[in-house]
Amino acid sequence: MPAEHEPLPPESGDLVPEPAEDVGFTRLDRGIVWLGKKLSLVFALIAVVSLYEIVRRYLFNAPTLWVHETVTFAGATLFVLGGLYALATDKHVRIVLVYDSVSPRIQRWLRIVHHLLGLAFSSLLLYASWFMAKAAVVAPWGGWRLETSGSAWNPPFPALLKVVIFVAVVILTLQFLLHLIRDLRNKEHRDV
Repeated sequence: MPAEHEPLPPESGDLVPEPAEDVGFTRLDRGIVWLGKKLSLVFALIAVVSLYEIVRRYLFNAPTLWVHETVTFAGATLFVLGGLYALATDKHVRIVLVYDSVSPRIQRWLRIVHHLLGLAFSSLLLYASWFMAKAAVVAPWGGWRLETSGSAWNPPFPALLKVVIFVAVVILTLQFLLHLIRDLRNKEHRDV
C-alpha cells in the first residue's frame, strides 16, 4: 500500500496519478476532509427531500412550503464548504500545463505565490463577509435578529448562510496561512 502522499501507479492512460485518498496536509486540512466526507452524505439527503417534493407536488397535488428553501440552503452551505475541502486536498483550480511542466523548486515558488494571492483575496473576503454576516444577524438599532427569506415560510436561512460564509472564509484564510508556512518551511525543495 502506498504511503500517505505517495502517488499511485498510473492506470492505463492516466497521465497524472492521484493520491490513494484525500487526506489533507495540516491538522486543519485533515479535520476539513473528515467533516467533508461526513457532510457529503447531505447531498443524498437533498436528493431524497427533492424527490419527496416532486411526489407531493405532482402525484398528490400538495406541494410543501419548506422543501425548496431547505434544499437551497443545504446545497449552498455544502458548496461553500466545498471550497475548503478543495484547498485542503489540493484539488483547487490550477493551470496544470504550466505547473506540471516546471521543476519542483519552481512549483514550490508557484505555490507560495498562490498562497500569498489567496491570503490577500481571502482577507478581502473576510472583511466583506464580516459586514454581510453582521448585517444579517444584528438589526440596525443594535438588537439581535436574523434576516429571513421573506417567503410564506420565512426561515432565517439567509442569515445562517451568511454566517456560514463568514466562518468558512475565516477558515479559508487560516488554511492559506498554514499552507504558506508549510511551503516556506519545506526543506525538501528549498532554494540553494
